[in-house]
Amino acid sequence: MINTIDFITPPVDDPYWFGQISAANSISDIYSMGGRPLTALNVVMFPSKHLDMGVLKDILHGGHDKVVEAGASLVGGHTVDDEEPKYGLCVNGVVHPDRIVTNAGSKIGDTLILTKPIGTGVLFNAVRSGKMPYNDVERDVLPSVANLNGPAMEVALQFELHACTDITGFGIAGHLLEVALGSNARAILKYSNLQFYPGVLDMYKMGETTGSNPENRRMTQDSMEIQVSLSSVEEETLYDPQTSGGLLLSVPDAEAEGLLSALSAAGVNSAVRVGEIVEGPPGIVVA
Repeated sequence: MINTIDFITPPVDDPYWFGQISAANSISDIYSMGGRPLTALNVVMFPSKHLDMGVLKDILHGGHDKVVEAGASLVGGHTVDDEEPKYGLCVNGVVHPDRIVTNAGSKIGDTLILTKPIGTGVLFNAVRSGKMPYNDVERDVLPSVANLNGPAMEVALQFELHACTDITGFGIAGHLLEVALGSNARAILKYSNLQFYPGVLDMYKMGETTGSNPENRRMTQDSMEIQVSLSSVEEETLYDPQTSGGLLLSVPDAEAEGLLSALSAAGVNSAVRVGEIVEGPPGIVVA
């Protein structure tokens, strides 16, 4: 049995999307360990004196629909009054003790595959500040963000999966560093292979950023070497915190093409090679 709890503040104003994305984000922790979600409990903080209760109803509706999609059961929850709405799930799942996947099992020669684009942190902030039209994000970003990572993990478990993590608040650099340190190996990140949601670089160029970028940079700066020429805008994307980000999968290079083909056949169309694991001091090289 594995248990996780996670909740977020609204990435967008639409309460139904918020519920779906929050639930997908919470359930992803179970998937990233090779598990199957069984039950979920709502964790809600809501300003009942300031927002209509219909907003809460739509949030919970979105969360419920995503839990059902995951094949789990919503069995209750807890709500407290707060100044800002927050929502997430406490999720219970199961995995065979001998088949638990961690972020610390990568091996020399592995290929790293990422299953979703990155850039949600700056885009959601840009919507709030009025730099990015909400309709653009709803069309180009939210469907992917709300997608469960279950189908991708189900495919990956058919291969020799050495390690996995979902990309969330620490950004691609922070979570990749966890893999490198946990595996006592050096991770090469091919920046040109990264896929970004539409508008990410434009928003950073316009001066938008996130509160997590500086801390994510500090967390990685002593263990990351940037060998490729990146603009200051491109560099910021390494630290962009993700909401319901994709899975970073570590598999033997000989299996990488087969995994990419299988992911595509399963509808995971954004999966790409983003790097490799090599010998060397534990850390990251951006190439």
